Amino acid sequence: MKFVDEVPISVRAGNGGRGCLSFRREKYVPKGGPDGGDGGNGGSVIIVADSNLNTLVDYRYQRHFHAQNGEPGQGKNRTGKQGEDLFLSVPVGTTVIDDDTNEVLGDLTHDGQQMRVAQGGAHGLGNTRFKSSTNRAPRHTTLGQEGEAVNLRLELKLLADVGLVGLPNAGKSTLIGSVSAASPKVADYPFTTLVPNLGVVQLAPHRSFVMADVPGLVAGAADGAGLGVRFLKHLTRTRLLLHVLDIAPIDGSRPAENFQIIQRELAAFSPTLAAREQWLVISKTDLLPENDADNACYDLVEELAWSGPVYPVSAATGVGLDRLCEDVFAYLERYQQQLSEDAGLLEVELKSQREMQAEARQQVQRSRQAGSDVAKPSVDEDGDNGIDDGHVDVVYRA
Repeated sequence: MKFVDEVPISVRAGNGGRGCLSFRREKYVPKGGPDGGDGGNGGSVIIVADSNLNTLVDYRYQRHFHAQNGEPGQGKNRTGKQGEDLFLSVPVGTTVIDDDTNEVLGDLTHDGQQMRVAQGGAHGLGNTRFKSSTNRAPRHTTLGQEGEAVNLRLELKLLADVGLVGLPNAGKSTLIGSVSAASPKVADYPFTTLVPNLGVVQLAPHRSFVMADVPGLVAGAADGAGLGVRFLKHLTRTRLLLHVLDIAPIDGSRPAENFQIIQRELAAFSPTLAAREQWLVISKTDLLPENDADNACYDLVEELAWSGPVYPVSAATGVGLDRLCEDVFAYLERYQQQLSEDAGLLEVELKSQREMQAEARQQVQRSRQAGSDVAKPSVDEDGDNGIDDGHVDVVYRA
């Protein structure tokens, strides 16, 4: 399935139907009064969140949408038929933005949620409306109003509980493939993952959470380098970040330095996101003898002065994965319980979400204005946007 996380579209609501100019003409009624009916209202454009969708690819090749116009009024005081509303389905997690002003019109965060983005034009009035005691035969009508037209930008952010961050080849794809039924591409070279992957980690019936594998970040990612801002924005909806750190990088780099690179990029992209709850996952421990791996993990934690949770794991052998997943689920469950009981905490969480998304949009906009080739997708000869495409795995395992 093609993954498209941002598309511009133009929508126009239907125009209102014009009013009718008509007079009653029947046998034995030579001078009947006015009987022109009103026109019909134009249809509106409404965006609807649909949980059955997970991509905006439907809007990739069709960018212009027009709701139905209202029909004109008719004689015998018959009102014109109203134009039908146009419903555009988008995935849950889509943000709707006015592309001309960059104003955020709203977020569609749950299935069935609707947002009216263009109001249909009001109907015109027939000449019956203008009849009075002094004007028994009005010949005046009005045209229907034009429907609203707006240029929109639809942005899809993955709805995941947990986001994986780390440098390319840190082991994120192998990790999500080991704990869920997702099957991302895995290889021994950087940037194997070119689009986000989603996996549902199911520990038992009714005990599961969604994990997002975001493509590897590099130095300068917040400014558009590597895959940069194209995917950092997906992290703004997660509640927990797992920083995956390779204990034995094949390029000979130091794990502590790699850790600092990612931290700097998160802070540059969104200070609010960088302050999010974050756990350290030390991957590929199977590449070192057991004692050496333990010592390396201990030295790394000491060097980083890390005080948060630490999980040495091996996705290849499965060591440490059960404990990691159980602790993640317990954290998410506990946090959700706190949100349901504490209205103040819920408001803080919502405010944090808004701040992260605002910071993300500002960073994306700055990258575009700076002319970043990555922040502004390239167009191939066949008309395809380069890195917009790929496969997204959203897999539920029984």
